[in-house]
Amino acid sequence: MEKPISRFPVPSLEQIPEDLRNRIIDIQEKTGFVPNVFLTLAHRPEELRAFMAYHDTLMEGDSGLSKAEREMIVVATSAVNDCQYCVIAHGAILRIRAKNPLISDQVAINYRKADLTLREDAMLEFALKVASSSGEVSDADIAKVRAQGFSMEDVWDIGAITAFFALSNRMANLTSMRPNDEFFSMAR
Repeated sequence: MEKPISRFPVPSLEQIPEDLRNRIIDIQEKTGFVPNVFLTLAHRPEELRAFMAYHDTLMEGDSGLSKAEREMIVVATSAVNDCQYCVIAHGAILRIRAKNPLISDQVAINYRKADLTLREDAMLEFALKVASSSGEVSDADIAKVRAQGFSMEDVWDIGAITAFFALSNRMANLTSMRPNDEFFSMAR
């Protein structure tokens, strides 16, 4: 028997408002499946719209961070937040964007032992501090990241991605969101 993808009611595609349904179908056509996050969060369509808008701004918008670096932040902070869904889903995206089948597992387990550049290491150290001890973030922490070539706008992006995915991680854990099986084998 297949396990449910959420402990909350999950609407069928037909029950989802047309604008969201069309967006989900576009994603399905691109990936070959519907990521469970969209079906789970469609339980509250207005919140899904807001989620998608902020996600797209952070993860697809203009930034001094590469798309692979953004995904590294998601994987590392989601691991600290015990979010299975985001580690698995964004780990698959990281493997694709980094063109590296090992990197997401390395980052998820212990980024300090991953095959990272000094820049990536500094970025993840800062993101993990924002994720775990945001009240202790200091000018010295920012200076350390800046020393690796990050601008203040990049620092903002690192913090915003970390904060947004803290919300996402908590919702995934609250709902007991199940990762799609397809994510596990992507880009391996």
